Amino acid sequence: MTTTPSHTVSRGGARSMAQVSLFAALMAVMGLIPKIDLPFGVPITIQSLGVMLAGVMLGPWRGMQSMALFLAAVAVGLPLLSGGRGGIGVFMAPSAGYLIGYALAAAVTGAIMAALPQSTPRRAALSAFIASVLGGLLCLHAFGVLGLMLIAKMSLSQAFAVTLAFVPGDFIKCILCALIVHTVARGLPDWRFGGRR
Repeated sequence: MTTTPSHTVSRGGARSMAQVSLFAALMAVMGLIPKIDLPFGVPITIQSLGVMLAGVMLGPWRGMQSMALFLAAVAVGLPLLSGGRGGIGVFMAPSAGYLIGYALAAAVTGAIMAALPQSTPRRAALSAFIASVLGGLLCLHAFGVLGLMLIAKMSLSQAFAVTLAFVPGDFIKCILCALIVHTVARGLPDWRFGGRR
C-alpha cells in the first residue's frame, strides 16, 4: 500500500499558491505602466485594477494574500510600484494609506464577489462591477483618506477632496474589471469567482 507523505503539498494548495503568486506578479507588471504624478503626493496608477481583479478572481483570502505578498516585496526594496518605487519609505509617503489598503480592499472585494450571483457571464460581470466599486473603490479610498489625514496632516474634507480626483479613473477600472470577468466567465465557465467553493 502506498501512502502519501504528510509534507506533500496538495494539488489544490499548489494551485492556490500559484494563483497568489501570479496576481502578485500581475501587480508588478502593472507597475511598469508609467504613473501620473499629482501635486499632493498621490500618483494615479493602474495598480488599483490589480487589487480589484485579485479580489474578484481569487476571493477574499487568496486575494488578500496576493496583495500582501506584493507589498512585502515592495517593502524589502523591489521597485514594483509605478515609477519604479519601492522600499519601506513608500509606506511613509502620503499615498501609504492606499498601499496599506491594497490587501484589505482585495479581501472586501472578494467577499462581496463570493456573495453575489455568478450563474451567467453577464451576472458574473455585474457582480464583479459591484464588488469592485464597493471593495476596490470605496474601501480602498477610505484607507487612502485615512492615510492622507495621518501622514499628510490633511483635514477630513481636504483628504476627501483629494481622493475624489481618483474616482472617475477608478470607476473606469471597475468597468474594465467587469469586462475581464465577463471574458473569463465565457472562456472558463468553471472558474470560481470570489473563491466560491
